[in-house]
Amino acid sequence: MPAVKRTAQAEEDLIEIWIYIPQDNPMAADRVLDDIEEKCDALANNPLMGRLRAEIAPELRYFAVGKYLILYRTVQDGIEIVRVIHGARDWLHLF
Repeated sequence: MPAVKRTAQAEEDLIEIWIYIPQDNPMAADRVLDDIEEKCDALANNPLMGRLRAEIAPELRYFAVGKYLILYRTVQDGIEIVRVIHGARDWLHLF
């Protein structure tokens, strides 16, 4: 099975999502993170599924999960999650 690796920043993003969501809906946080994890596994199995954004960063791809974007790149044995951010955020300046 292909690996899903995460940068330290991606790990921090996931923690922030889990902390922020319960402010509105406590049960939704786990559900959102489960959806993101499920999609990360699917992306590892089919890494070309996400849209390529090489003009922003080499080999950068993204895939939407609800209101969030998984920003990732392919690596030899799977994918590396670079960031997980809210889709409304101006994320182009992050790179």
